[in-house]
Amino acid sequence: QIQLVESGGGLVQAGDSLTLSCVVSGRSISRYSMGWFRQAPGKEREFVATVSWNAGPTLYGDSVKGRFTVSRDNAKKTVYLQMNSLKVEDTAVYYCAAPGDSDHRNRLDEALDYDYWGQGTQVTVSS
Repeated sequence: QIQLVESGGGLVQAGDSLTLSCVVSGRSISRYSMGWFRQAPGKEREFVATVSWNAGPTLYGDSVKGRFTVSRDNAKKTVYLQMNSLKVEDTAVYYCAAPGDSDHRNRLDEALDYDYWGQGTQVTVSS
């Protein structure tokens, strides 16, 4: 049973930085894209970033381009989201996601592309 556990969220001020981590258990991640999404109260889940299985191509949501960086350490089965220049509008619950066991596609930027989700970690940015 694959499990994803996010950590690193918290309360920060606008302009600060924060790094989220997602540790995966129950399956190797070395041949799978991994994604980050977020959901703010009253809003739909939003794509944030994805990194391909070989740490090659990455994609970012328009609202985070140039500020967020996604990376991975396959040996540690961990995916990271470095968030810089945080804004109040970045406030949300951030989720890590993994695709199904037979899905080795890259550049997955839709929530429907992912079968496994973590419980989320809250990021709150104050002004």
